[in-house]
Parts: sequence; structure tokens; C-alpha cells
Amino acid sequence: MRDRELAAINRAGRLFNCPPQSNSFLFYHPPKFRAANRTVALLAIGIFAVALSSPARAQQKDTTPAVVQPGAPGQPTKPLPPSTRGTVPPRSPADVEFMQGMIMHHQQAVEMTALIPAHTDNKNLHSLGAKISSSQSSEIRFMQRWLAARGEPLSMAMPGMPEMDRSGRPMALMPGMLTPEQMDALRKSKGPDFDHLFLTGMIQHHNGALTMVKDLFDTAGAGQDADLFNFATDADNTQRAEIKIMESMLQKKSSEEKQ
Repeated sequence: MRDRELAAINRAGRLFNCPPQSNSFLFYHPPKFRAANRTVALLAIGIFAVALSSPARAQQKDTTPAVVQPGAPGQPTKPLPPSTRGTVPPRSPADVEFMQGMIMHHQQAVEMTALIPAHTDNKNLHSLGAKISSSQSSEIRFMQRWLAARGEPLSMAMPGMPEMDRSGRPMALMPGMLTPEQMDALRKSKGPDFDHLFLTGMIQHHNGALTMVKDLFDTAGAGQDADLFNFATDADNTQRAEIKIMESMLQKKSSEEKQ
């Protein structure tokens, strides 16, 4: 009898993570206590067994998520096989060209900011140039990783002929990029003249980037890649904000010169 009592108590104990009891448990507890404890143990085992065999428990066994295809407006959804897998939209040639062109575009902006320390003492311009250089250098690395991960070349240029594109035509400047003449004038300027040329040139440059983003999203099938979409959207927002800052700096500079 004692063995059966002890077994029942220990079975109940395992349900609630209680330590197993030995014969000493039966020895140190009076029969009435043991009888009550045995009744509770058997009741717990019975409840647990019912729970295991309940319809709700049986329904929980099928944990396969349902896959459905949304219907057209006013139409029901369509169940799909559990093996259905989502597919990533294929990248558009416009996506690749945008990234390649934007790398070239950003590289000129970084080249422009590199001139600031030797050409002006304007602290505000130094601060702005450092911000532009840091953000666009980081974005260049992102675009290079994006292209490399997809097995695409990092440049539009033909190997060994950087001035030619892959169609054999002379490389055209991306929208807003400074011409060789503008870059030469910027390199030769100093002080306030440099400040003015840099700000007007970078505003032109940023506006060109906004045009590139717009052209991307206006192209059917382009800009659907999630990483590219987020990058292009962030670049658009950042460059719009920096244009406003540079326009404000030009206005302040103009007001100071009139005084």
C-alpha cells in the first residue's frame, strides 16, 4: 500500500516539478494526511490526463501557418499550399545603373569636401563639409556592397577605359555633377570666393541627386528592392535638408556682404 501511495504522490509531484518523496515521507506523516495527499495526487493526475485528451489539445497539434493570397477588392482570399514561398521582385537594370551612377556622383561630392581645409577658414563650412563627406563615404560603401552582392560591376565604365561607358560611348556626367571647368575653378579659389563656389556647386550637386532618385522611382519596375528603396528615400530626405542649410548659409553670406 505504501509503495502505491508513494508512487501516486510522486507522479503528481512530477506534474508540478516537485522533488520526489521517499519512504520517510510516509513514515513522518500520519495516515490521514497521507490519504488526503494521495487523493489530491490522484485528482491532479486525472485532470492532467483529461487535459491531454481534450479537443482543444488535439486542435493545437496542427501548428502549420495558413498561407493565403489576398483577393481582388470584394473577392475572397485564396488558400495556398503550405509549401508556398515568397519571391523577391527581380532587380531592374535601372536599379543597377542608379547605384553605379550614384557612386560616381557621391565620389565627386567627397572630392569637393576634401578641398575645404586648404581653401577656407569658414567654420560652418568645415562642419557641413565633414558631415557631407562622412555620410556620402558611408553611402558609397553601402552601394558597393549592394552591387557586389548581386554580382554587378561597381562602375559604369569599361575596364581599362574609365572615360567610356559599357556601350563604348563617352561617359556622361550624372545630373548635377560639376563640369571639369567648375571643379577647376573651385580648386583655384580661396576664402569667400571658395565658400560661394562650394555652396552653389554643392546645391547644384544635391539637386542632381534628387533628380536621379526621381528618375529611378519614375521607371517602371525599378526601386522595388527594399534596401535600395530605403537608401534612395533616405538620400532624398538628407539632401533636401542639406540644400536648405546651404541656401541659408548663402543668404546669410549675402546679407553680411551688403552690410
